[in-house]
Amino acid sequence: MSIHKRRTRLILAIVAALLVSMAGKLPGIPGILGEVKAEPAKTEPVEDIYKNRMELLQRISQLTAIPWYELAAVDQYDRTLRKKSDTPAPAPLVGLRYTDPEWAGLVNPDAGDTNPLSILVFDGKGRDGNGNGTANRSEDEDLLRTFMEETLKHGEGIEGWHKELAKRYENPRALERIAQFSAIYLKFGRLDLNRYAFPLPISSSYSYRSTWGDRRGWGGRRIHEGTDLFAGYGVPVRSTCYGIIEQKGWNPFGGWRIGIRDLNNRYHYYAHLSGYAKGLQQGDIVEPGQTLGWVGSSGYGKPGTSGKFPPHLHFGLYKDNGHKDWAYDPYPSLKRWEREDRKRLNHKD
Repeated sequence: MSIHKRRTRLILAIVAALLVSMAGKLPGIPGILGEVKAEPAKTEPVEDIYKNRMELLQRISQLTAIPWYELAAVDQYDRTLRKKSDTPAPAPLVGLRYTDPEWAGLVNPDAGDTNPLSILVFDGKGRDGNGNGTANRSEDEDLLRTFMEETLKHGEGIEGWHKELAKRYENPRALERIAQFSAIYLKFGRLDLNRYAFPLPISSSYSYRSTWGDRRGWGGRRIHEGTDLFAGYGVPVRSTCYGIIEQKGWNPFGGWRIGIRDLNNRYHYYAHLSGYAKGLQQGDIVEPGQTLGWVGSSGYGKPGTSGKFPPHLHFGLYKDNGHKDWAYDPYPSLKRWEREDRKRLNHKD
């Protein structure tokens, strides 16, 4: 047996032992964190889930030499692809996804098989990570053991990790998203990055209503994919999320615009700006409330065109489903973020 194979088996044995030893030691969360409860999300503080997830990622990172923020990025990316109809129910801490054929084996007659031996016979990927005799996609330990075993087939450390990601997703778009998420986690050094902000200062003078689906004529017949927030020239436009700047520059329709990708794989689109905050560049990491630029009336023409309509911010939201971005109505999100910002402002007073 080669030195590499012996080291890989040793690492897998250590990972398995770690997962088994952790089971039940951190109470209140199913699987790796203790006794199973019917509705953990309703009984456990969100802060505890992030804390326990980070502890798990850091321990796996120490064993595999894969940075915790890269592990977190893959976990979060898979979580964004989940649908409400997905079965089985997602594990409480780990968001990794496997299809029935991937987990149980392509020709396994039992698509929901949790028997590690029969899964092995049918060349499925599912493994028992907590020593309870089943390989279950609803258990954090089993998901992690399975994923790490697949990863280490390609070699140890970061090089093998990147080879596994390329094989697992076979999609440059997915790898780009994972790299973006990793950069965001690295920048802030934590997982609890779910706060959002209204795109304009609550204290400023502005107005808006739902304009989703309204007709637009410039550049051809089309519908309005966003919400227009009317405000005076120079009112600050702020980041609504923790994210990474994916696009920045001129667009014939949106004028001076900026696009930010958040950790829920949503693209936040800001258009018709009069200018950008100094030093802001594509690839920069931003946080909620950070100034991106200022309200203007740019667009509907060649670079520099302005004044064809009253000053306002066009704000759009797009969700990445793994293959493309699709627009959806941002108005409900804007109303929620406005309420949350107002509540924070009143709390300060």
